[in-house]
Amino acid sequence: MVTFVFDGTFEGLLTAIFDYYELKPGRAELVWDKRYQPKMLEENHIVISDEQKANRVWQGLKKKLQPSWLSSFYYTYLSEEPQAFQALLDFAIYIFDNKPGAENNFGNEYVIAVTQTERRVSRERHRMKAFIRFQKTADGIYYAPIEPDFNVLPLIAGFFKNRYADQQWIIYDVRRRYGLYYDLENVTEITYEFVSAVDTSKPRLDASLTDEKEELSSLLWKDYFNSTNIPARKNMKLHIQHVPKRYWKYLNEKEGKN
Repeated sequence: MVTFVFDGTFEGLLTAIFDYYELKPGRAELVWDKRYQPKMLEENHIVISDEQKANRVWQGLKKKLQPSWLSSFYYTYLSEEPQAFQALLDFAIYIFDNKPGAENNFGNEYVIAVTQTERRVSRERHRMKAFIRFQKTADGIYYAPIEPDFNVLPLIAGFFKNRYADQQWIIYDVRRRYGLYYDLENVTEITYEFVSAVDTSKPRLDASLTDEKEELSSLLWKDYFNSTNIPARKNMKLHIQHVPKRYWKYLNEKEGKN
């Protein structure tokens, strides 16, 4: 067993697959460098991300897989789970070492792992589309902090660019300390420094940073939310299934609720 240590990037993941075939170690364990803990007598290989190697692997996967499976591969990568990275390495090896159509063998553990992880990431993507709540800042930019289980920002950029095309906005991933900024033309990736004036640990902006009408807008939204609820049909168990409590602190209609 050889431990392949990569930098956590998609390019690094694809490079690791290339290196596997170049080194032919037999069995390899793929580990993100920020989670890597060396072991005694362990043989390891440090993967150096390489654009050309990564592109060759991706083009190879394109020849073997349908576009939907390429999306599943990328979605699984965005889960950032250790077992998912390993599953992707094993899945790619399985695909390259077998005839076309191998991905349809749902009895294979790697196919199952990729399929199940992709579904979970896709579900989180849909939730972010529904649960993001913007707050208007004093300088006219709409700001929304999020804390998704998976790294879904790359998957929702297009949706919000189209939906709020006439507004400048920032969606900031608190857990991963990066975000997206839309300037009415392009969506760009931003780092923490871009929002350093904001206390990102708080789900709501300080009053000094918000537009003067933000409090009224929030109140109107809460009133609308409450008016559409029918107490006689309340089913909290089902509600929590669709709106897990971990998202509540970012929903202004849930403010003050436990």
